Amino acid sequence: MQRFPKNTLALALALVFLGLVSACTGPAINQAALDLIKTFEGFQANPYIDPTGHPTVGYGHLCHKAHCTDVHYRFPLSHANAEALLRSDLKTAQDCITLKTAKRVKLNENQYGALVSWAFNEGCGAVASSTLIKRLNEGQSPNTVIKEELPKWNKGGGHTIVGLTRRRAAEVKLALKPSHKQVIPACS
Repeated sequence: MQRFPKNTLALALALVFLGLVSACTGPAINQAALDLIKTFEGFQANPYIDPTGHPTVGYGHLCHKAHCTDVHYRFPLSHANAEALLRSDLKTAQDCITLKTAKRVKLNENQYGALVSWAFNEGCGAVASSTLIKRLNEGQSPNTVIKEELPKWNKGGGHTIVGLTRRRAAEVKLALKPSHKQVIPACS
């Protein structure tokens, strides 16, 4: 086991405070994006096996243990507890969009929320290597890129999936809804 000096944490915190190291995390999504995700994920109060064979509960929370014994809430889940799980799960997708977009990319709250929904659904690995992120980072218009690229993410197993087509259309609609609240870049 590797040992670190006692002052390592203090040094790391000092570097973050001085701005020499980034401690950036993705901001929380707005209510419109949260509602979109909840609608498409659906609510299940009790654990079930999803179509890919994984134990799942709430609003698409993938459990790490059989019967979701790793979930710290009682079953059946309340809507509030399921939403708390979802908000926690969304942190990975929020960080993904925040950290994979270049500092010059500007996204309003609706564009960002739509992309977080997509990242939550597809996973950060696929998102990070996508043409969509590449085009955003090249400086292309977010509305144009989102409108052209998101609908392409409607397949599973090489086949078009109606539910994914509907979800991508809803994400595009949200992204194109005007907002003056810019949330990305979130890091300086």
